Amino acid sequence: MAIEDVLLTGNYHLIDVREPMELEMDGHIEEAQNIPLGELEDRKQEILNLSGTKIFFCRSGNRSGKATEYFKAEGLTDVYNGGGYNDLSEVLENLKK
Repeated sequence: MAIEDVLLTGNYHLIDVREPMELEMDGHIEEAQNIPLGELEDRKQEILNLSGTKIFFCRSGNRSGKATEYFKAEGLTDVYNGGGYNDLSEVLENLKK
């Protein structure tokens, strides 16, 4: 399923796995929750408790791919790699038009 299709369902949580410093330098998506990749294991229950689809993203899509694979290995099926911040921001902006 394309990320646009996932976003169009409306029932999702955006999780930014970049470091807080990166958000300050490069910007952030207002509705996204910041949980750095290194904290995912410690904050796993917090993510598991979120209802709906979880869309991970980072700077390039690499770390968000690791986050997606981690949660798939934990048995979740409603997780997606949203790719890089710039690309996802553009997709979200286009969907608002």
